[in-house]
Amino acid sequence: MYREKNGVALERPAQKIQDVESFVAEAAQLGSLPSVFYQISEAVEDPETSFAEIGQIISKDAALSARLLRIVNSSYFGFSSKVETITHAVTIVGMVQLRDLALATAIINSFKGLPKNAVNMESFWHHSISAGLAARALAVFVNESNPERFYLIGLLHDLGRLVLYLGAAQEMDQVLQIYQKGGLLYDAERKVLGWDHAEVGGALLKKWNLPHRLEEGVRYHHMPSKAPDYPLEAAIAHVADIAAHTLELGSSGERYVPPLDIRAWERLGLPSSMLSSVLAQVDRQAAGVVQAFL
Repeated sequence: MYREKNGVALERPAQKIQDVESFVAEAAQLGSLPSVFYQISEAVEDPETSFAEIGQIISKDAALSARLLRIVNSSYFGFSSKVETITHAVTIVGMVQLRDLALATAIINSFKGLPKNAVNMESFWHHSISAGLAARALAVFVNESNPERFYLIGLLHDLGRLVLYLGAAQEMDQVLQIYQKGGLLYDAERKVLGWDHAEVGGALLKKWNLPHRLEEGVRYHHMPSKAPDYPLEAAIAHVADIAAHTLELGSSGERYVPPLDIRAWERLGLPSSMLSSVLAQVDRQAAGVVQAFL
């Protein structure tokens, strides 16, 4: 990764290793989502599927069932009585929302086992889950019909950084060398690779055939005004990321709060005073929800 001259390590010139879509397609470590998620998704899309049938599919995966029940009984939903079965959870949460939660848990599971010296996974998911909570709260305030979808976008916004540690470890070493000199981590990624973790995350969601609105919300969360089809998703992910950084709830590696794109906030159409309500809600919920998910 470095060449030496007179015993001094020199950075190699920044360059693209390949285009981002090809990089993700060739990253052998990534694999695919568990088959149970696709079974759930296919069942949800079938209008004749019953709550009981969805419950049976989920219940075949004991670990997934246990985690979903923990989430449904956490402060994430705040139900007054305990939910004890998956079928009951589907009934009160809804098929689509439970499918999205199943996707979230499947992705968290699929990225276990990264080297501890590369990334602190607990801190990474703490930040990501907190951003998900912020995105969900913002979606509720702007009257979106499926706030869990926005939770997913917030949860997955930095997923590309894990992909980079898996598939471009040497380049990430160089990224971190540049980052130590100052600036933002995603700017250092662009200097070395020609693209950043947000683009990698979007490419991965595209590879997994997940909805375009998820892909675009993740891909453009640092450049929300450039999102061509789903600028609201990108704007909410952008503001949610900044909210999680502001509260210092975990970290995906970035030590500074990224700058706010004021156009993203204006797109939400919310008064500036609303941000303090979002921050307070995330701060209240984060610890319990992180424990439920992890």
